[in-house]
Amino acid sequence: MQTNIESGEPHREGGATHQVAANRSIVKRGSPEKRTARGRSQREKLSRSALGELEKEKRKIDVVGILKQFETNRVPELIPEKYSRMSVSPFAFFRGSVGVMVADFMRLPHTGILVQLGGDAHVQNLGSFAAPDGRLVFDMNDFDETHAGPWEWDVKRMAASLVLAGRESGHGRSGCSLAIETMVSTYREAVAELAGLPLLTAARTRTHLNEDAAPLSAAIAQSRRAQPLELLNKYTARDGNGRILFKDTPPNLRRATATERKRVIGALPEYRNSLPPERRHIFDFFEARDAAFKIVGTGSVGLRDWVVLMFGNGERDPLFLQVKQEVESAYASALWPCLHDHQGQRVVDGQHRMQAYSDLLLGWTTFGTHQYLVRQLNDHKGTVALPSLKGDGLRELAAAAGALLGHDHGRSGDAIELLGYLGNGEKVGDSIARFGLGYAELVEADFKVFQAAMESGELRGKKPADKALTKRAAKKAKS
Repeated sequence: MQTNIESGEPHREGGATHQVAANRSIVKRGSPEKRTARGRSQREKLSRSALGELEKEKRKIDVVGILKQFETNRVPELIPEKYSRMSVSPFAFFRGSVGVMVADFMRLPHTGILVQLGGDAHVQNLGSFAAPDGRLVFDMNDFDETHAGPWEWDVKRMAASLVLAGRESGHGRSGCSLAIETMVSTYREAVAELAGLPLLTAARTRTHLNEDAAPLSAAIAQSRRAQPLELLNKYTARDGNGRILFKDTPPNLRRATATERKRVIGALPEYRNSLPPERRHIFDFFEARDAAFKIVGTGSVGLRDWVVLMFGNGERDPLFLQVKQEVESAYASALWPCLHDHQGQRVVDGQHRMQAYSDLLLGWTTFGTHQYLVRQLNDHKGTVALPSLKGDGLRELAAAAGALLGHDHGRSGDAIELLGYLGNGEKVGDSIARFGLGYAELVEADFKVFQAAMESGELRGKKPADKALTKRAAKKAKS
């Protein structure tokens, strides 16, 4: 059963839930007391205990059909690579199948308290990167699915990921449950912090994390090593004329053809116009030299992903721009279509709404028939490695995830209304833990369905005989 996105009332008609623009302004003015009462009143429409309900007996999800639906707008020859990466484990499958979870969200009631969703909240979409002032920060780092929606959808997806990643790193049921309860506790604390601050102070509040925690310290250490000059050594070489250009490093990177290079670099003026004036000034000093096609991630495999090599103050000052195809958010089927005509702009807008600090050169462009997000490639970026979640690592990362989501949601929604619903957080913590544990079981069952479809040939994964598949597919990828 679906519910009205605004009111939380049951919505029994066919089709999507009551519709809300992807990045619309989610503001209902009123006194703090009135907004607190409004949040508390939503408990009457969806109790905090009911947040944990999965209604498994009513679940009718066509896993294979949904996966096929999301093959649209991707490079067909790269779909086997995507499925092969998803076949590694239930958690890898979870990362590449956000549309399946959206289908579950659509059939379940929700609070109707809206924030800007990251959309694909899971432990490996947390990481370290350089803020505009050069400081390293730890935050959400993937917003391809961002969309306005009920706050608990991000929290529930993160909870399920804690269980799946926790199991891969040696944790049992009790350890995973404790991690989720910790996440909800720090989420509630972060929301309460912003609810008690003046609005402009809340907008610039930085999330203070325990950077000595193993998952965070490892990611931050990786960020310190991820210098542009390192990428220069990794991805480029000098040609016969001494010019630094991309080199083929199969299967994940292929130098663009002359035609492709012209089209990719030709899209940079539109990207420049998407930048704020002070960023355009910096960007104008850089000159584009070369372009390449790159295969990235798990869920993003099959989308067109280009990298542009630029130089500023000489060859010791490289800039790598990632030009990443963006398609409609998986949440668009559950909510209102995008407020923006441009999917790259949707991502930029959603990221700015959530984050206190974003990429210095975040923008968007278009070429061919596709829309793109543009950002720095690996600008001091560090990721969470699953081995770092052993022992206390899972709970430490859960604490960070909750604090980050709480601040991101508090900034992009109404922290006072949300706190009115959450209360002291204990009931919500119990319910979200129940949901996360139960949903992980559904993912593992769906993973078996996925494996069977791979074995039968209904879904095609990459086989040993397909050694050159990704290289051929990259060559066929049209801009």
